[in-house]
Amino acid sequence: MSDSQPFPATSGPPRIRVLIHAAAPDGEPDAVTAAYHRISTDLAGTPGLLGNELLRLTGDPEIFVVMSEWESLDAFRLWESGAGHRGVTAPLRRYQRAPGSRPFGVYEVAAAY
Repeated sequence: MSDSQPFPATSGPPRIRVLIHAAAPDGEPDAVTAAYHRISTDLAGTPGLLGNELLRLTGDPEIFVVMSEWESLDAFRLWESGAGHRGVTAPLRRYQRAPGSRPFGVYEVAAAY
């Protein structure tokens, strides 16, 4: 494989990444981080969840994006429609913020190197 070619395509559906935008409230600089760790602990072993990351905006330590990676859209939708979804993710919900009308987005991996 040359350096300019993408990794070979995997068989099956494309991976999915879910991005949730969040902001720490004034006076609670660690609130988003604490909620992220609590949720991540509760989600350990969730079928289809490949992992997640907490990203902080450089230059503004109160702005975050939580990125979770799922093996497929079906795996994410199955988890999202389950009874435990809302309870597990509740600690982060009050901090969700995003430009535009939605504090989250679901993205398909279209290419990777």
